[in-house]
Amino acid sequence: MRCSHIAVIRSVSPESWGCQDCLAAGRRDWVHLRWCQTCGHVGCCDSSPGRHATRHFVTTNHPIVRSYEPGEGWYWCYVDQLVFELADAPAAPVHP
Repeated sequence: MRCSHIAVIRSVSPESWGCQDCLAAGRRDWVHLRWCQTCGHVGCCDSSPGRHATRHFVTTNHPIVRSYEPGEGWYWCYVDQLVFELADAPAAPVHP
């Protein structure tokens, strides 16, 4: 199966070094970070208490996130429920 939303991936910079919603609430208890490939929002994964990356998808319908973890370059499509990698993907920025 191939993701049917690859065309919506944009060249966007991450808007934050950590989960934007957790940081706004004064928290730093996320487990892993996900980076929206439509707008640059950085949210925490579903293993984190806030689950902000999924909440961002539910709110915006932006379908694809990319791992924002060092050394990882995979993507996740919420709509197709599919993890994938792109051979020609640019390197992910490194966050502190």
